[in-house]
Amino acid sequence: MSFRGLNASSGMGVADNCKATYLELQRKKVHRYVIFKIDEKKKEVMVEKTGGPAESYDDFTASLPENDCRYAIYDFDFVTSENCQKSKIFFIASNPKGKPHVSMTTTAKPCPQKMELVNQNLSTKSPSVSRIRAKMLYATSKDRFRRELEGIHYEIQATDPTEMDLEVLRERAN
Repeated sequence: MSFRGLNASSGMGVADNCKATYLELQRKKVHRYVIFKIDEKKKEVMVEKTGGPAESYDDFTASLPENDCRYAIYDFDFVTSENCQKSKIFFIASNPKGKPHVSMTTTAKPCPQKMELVNQNLSTKSPSVSRIRAKMLYATSKDRFRRELEGIHYEIQATDPTEMDLEVLRERAN
């Protein structure tokens, strides 16, 4: 674990293997994509998953959690109109809006067992509060983390899957 790269605004460091894994993608083409997550206990950005060079964009998007924030790097290969093979590296900040985590039950008569269960649930941490905290951590750490990774061609901030559709990458790359 390395705290040499602490982010002043969020206090997040960058794990040593983050940059090394990125360089493997960039220079050696060992990975098609790298997904990063923030480990709140260690207060650092770390590699969560890598995808092999043969993996598709669908494999990549399926690896991203639906309701959690992540950073990702994707090595996008394409052929230009001049029939030249090219590659562009995208930095993607996935910050899904998600759905509210609220459920309600109504009953005609008070039930002591249900009231006890409701009281226990109210005392635990709310998922929506956790999501707001995660979004804030990812937002405040993004620029500092991105600067650690030199050679990125494009950045995408995605709050919904359509904002990081394969067609969006194609349009940006051309």
